[in-house]
Amino acid sequence: MPYHSPLLSAIPALAYGFGSKQALMPTALQPYRASSPEKKQVHGTRIVEITHAAQLCGDADGLFTRQPGILLTVLTADCLPVLFSRRDGNAIGVVHAGWRGLLDGILERMAERIAQEEPLEEWVAVIGPAAHACCYQVSDELAGTFLQRLPELPAQQVMPRPRYLDLPGIAAAKLQALGFGAVDNGAPCTICTLNPAADGPRYAFTSFRRNSHRQAADPAHPGIRGRNQYSGLVILP
Repeated sequence: MPYHSPLLSAIPALAYGFGSKQALMPTALQPYRASSPEKKQVHGTRIVEITHAAQLCGDADGLFTRQPGILLTVLTADCLPVLFSRRDGNAIGVVHAGWRGLLDGILERMAERIAQEEPLEEWVAVIGPAAHACCYQVSDELAGTFLQRLPELPAQQVMPRPRYLDLPGIAAAKLQALGFGAVDNGAPCTICTLNPAADGPRYAFTSFRRNSHRQAADPAHPGIRGRNQYSGLVILP
């Protein structure tokens, strides 16, 4: 069940994709896989500028480049994959944003990097498949932390249901407030979205939260190591 963004599909200079259980690496990105930088995602806020293929980045949860032919990706399994592009496709970025990254400012760090050279209104931002408020239940403590640290957002936007966080909605509100030219937040929930293909897996996406619940009920149930989805984009050579 591939998800397609209207904003990114309108930029002919790009190839992009969001992974699923049936294709962890989206088909459109597979030819560029060897060019992808090496990084370790740590739920941090470090953004690395990519200048050459297969660049070693160390700890990084965001990447930025103006170089064609270099695939930028993040791995997720409920966290937010956020893809960025100039409207003409001449520069791109990608961010891995879990709840820690949202609180600590990973989206703001990417915005600061882009704004060093040009106005944010020249860019679009797309939030990929991630955990939604329909399923993402958290502790009272974490819910309170979000309400305390994001006082500029209405409480209903942060928690549409008691103790259920709307991470994509929070990210979209932040991106709009930062001044991006357009924001796409139409992707499905990784926890509950079913695969419509009868001959495929029951669920469309790998989900850390859903898998954890299964392991709690059955300790023999396998983990998701090696089954996270790749989401990313590349400026076409």
